[in-house]
Amino acid sequence: MSRKMASNLALNSTVKLNSGYQIPRLGFGVYQTPSENAPDAVKKALEIGYRHIDSASAYRNQGQSASAIPASGIPRSEVFFTTKVPLRSFPLGYENTLKLVDVALEETKLGYLDLVLIHAPYGGPENRKGAWRALVESVEAGKVRSIGVSNYGVHHLDELEQYIKQLEAERGGAGRGGVLSVGQWEVHPWLTRRDIVQWCQERNVVVEAYCPIVRGERWGEPKLAALAAKYGKTEAQILLRWSLQRGYVPLVKSVTPSRILENTQLYDFELTEAEVEDLATDGYSPCAWDPTVEPLEK
Repeated sequence: MSRKMASNLALNSTVKLNSGYQIPRLGFGVYQTPSENAPDAVKKALEIGYRHIDSASAYRNQGQSASAIPASGIPRSEVFFTTKVPLRSFPLGYENTLKLVDVALEETKLGYLDLVLIHAPYGGPENRKGAWRALVESVEAGKVRSIGVSNYGVHHLDELEQYIKQLEAERGGAGRGGVLSVGQWEVHPWLTRRDIVQWCQERNVVVEAYCPIVRGERWGEPKLAALAAKYGKTEAQILLRWSLQRGYVPLVKSVTPSRILENTQLYDFELTEAEVEDLATDGYSPCAWDPTVEPLEK
């Protein structure tokens, strides 16, 4: 990201997707948020100024999270809502994906879903392809606006790219195979995923970063602590700013109002280009699962 673009970042900043829609540059995630806490947490986030909510079928709180949108009084059109498929009880595939999109619409009562991601590449080639075709049809039916994947390795992405070309040939031209708009991964300075990021950047696919603050496991790292002291920010804020300046869409999560606010206080300082690069490592240290390494047949 250029210095000018980094300087212009704000809580209401968006980036245009390949689908043509805009996605807010900071997302509020609800992973592991108890369903009974989700409405209040999301409502607080919306009050503070977040306009991007990231849920999933597997989180079992997408309906409760979405209920905060009408309760907030903010127009539906101003909030970007994401979910993911499948559930563990509904293995990846064409029919299950169609069903889970409909379940998400029923549970969220939002009228449409801004983004649906394939949560992980498990299921083998035919089930991955079937799930993608179901998402393509869901877009064509007006149920979903943008589609993408999560936790795909480059080999999974290459497979999908070829399948999109196959669908275009079978279904009548460019765009008929679906438009890959977003990819979501664990990304932070200790897991930079340079190969995946390069693949996405070459195709204008937006990279979303989950676990951007590494679940707090890196607090006290010398470089991180030094930057926090220099800028008068928390180490979490340094990591979120790093993610933004790398061009990613970081997803933050909390049920604590003060922390929900703190995670937005990222726009009154700017890391230098050298600091952004120096904080990144070539290490491989995931703090969550990593399906990207799974073989195509799994």
